[in-house]
Amino acid sequence: MRRTRRESHLVLALVAMANPSTTCHSPSAPKPSITHVIFDMDGLLLDTEKFYTEVQEIILSRFNKTFDWSLKAKMMGKKSIEAARVFVEETGISDSLTAEDFLVEREAMLQHVFPTSELMPGASHLILHLHKNGIPMSIATGTHKRHFQLKTQQHGELFSLMHHIVLGDDPEVKQGKPSPDIFLTAAKRFEDAWLELHNVLVFEDAPSGVAAAKNAGMSVVMVPDPRLDSSHHRIADQVLSSLLDFNPTDWGLPPFDEVSA
Repeated sequence: MRRTRRESHLVLALVAMANPSTTCHSPSAPKPSITHVIFDMDGLLLDTEKFYTEVQEIILSRFNKTFDWSLKAKMMGKKSIEAARVFVEETGISDSLTAEDFLVEREAMLQHVFPTSELMPGASHLILHLHKNGIPMSIATGTHKRHFQLKTQQHGELFSLMHHIVLGDDPEVKQGKPSPDIFLTAAKRFEDAWLELHNVLVFEDAPSGVAAAKNAGMSVVMVPDPRLDSSHHRIADQVLSSLLDFNPTDWGLPPFDEVSA
């Protein structure tokens, strides 16, 4: 029996969720032509990772411990409770501070700084360009609804250009990154019967997010913090220092408009 393209898409999604490792491919493979784009948010579109770092450094200083980038790399992109468990267990403070209590303490401090969130360099230019050229976009972020509203309140017009937004507390997202759940959910909600997973390009800054996108059968452009160990770069299809360095034509997307001198 022949399947429709939509049925084939759903089968691919189920396979990816059941056995993520089967969908990863070599970063040296030819780049596909991209039809849809999915963005992570924290540290990629919005300069918010610094807030998490500062607050977590304050909490750890109480226990005479330091917060380093090897620990941050393990936490980035995960659901809040998953990241919190990593935090208290890896730092050896779980007997003194539970993951749940850590989140409560962190929440109180973050609520004051999230409304000051600024866009990362190149984010606005890229989103406006893709929108102008009719490329469907979405956001797939581990951020919960209450934090999303605080972080984006100064950037509502830009974020309104997304076809849809999938948040970390979405009921369809059963597991956080590196599970492919959130990216497969985002792809499904484009409601495009012709969408093929390998024609979806994900932008990520976190190692777990890159792994999640690859596990979903998608291509990934990684824009990591320069302090992140380069060993985390290897499975990304392309690694950039900034969104400003992205060349759409590398992926079969319309070129940026030339700026006259």
